[in-house]
Amino acid sequence: MTQAEQLKERTKQFAIRIVNLFRSLPKEEEARIIGKQLIRSGTSVAANYRAACRARSKAEFISKMGIVVEEADETVLWLELLIDTKIIKKEKMSNILLEANELLAIFAASQGTAKGLRNKAQYANVSMIK
Repeated sequence: MTQAEQLKERTKQFAIRIVNLFRSLPKEEEARIIGKQLIRSGTSVAANYRAACRARSKAEFISKMGIVVEEADETVLWLELLIDTKIIKKEKMSNILLEANELLAIFAASQGTAKGLRNKAQYANVSMIK
């Protein structure tokens, strides 16, 4: 299994965990409001990563990875808000929050690497022209 396939599966499993977390939230309005934001961003990580894998160019990949990074970061925020507002106990959230932060780090690093490679390629093309 390639690294991309592993990340597709990992983000899909993360999305499933987010859906299950949403289902377990208390029925209070504030929990549901935060939960709806969480389910949108948390499931979007998987969908947008799959889209990035289908990118037709390096620029499109970088752009789509930017969306993945934004959605992963937003997911971390909603998870932290559920903890900080004491809607869910920190102990129950530690594993999913850890996974969200790990995915965020992976995708941010991947985007940065792709940007670096793109910039090096552009520099090489400019050097050849001169």
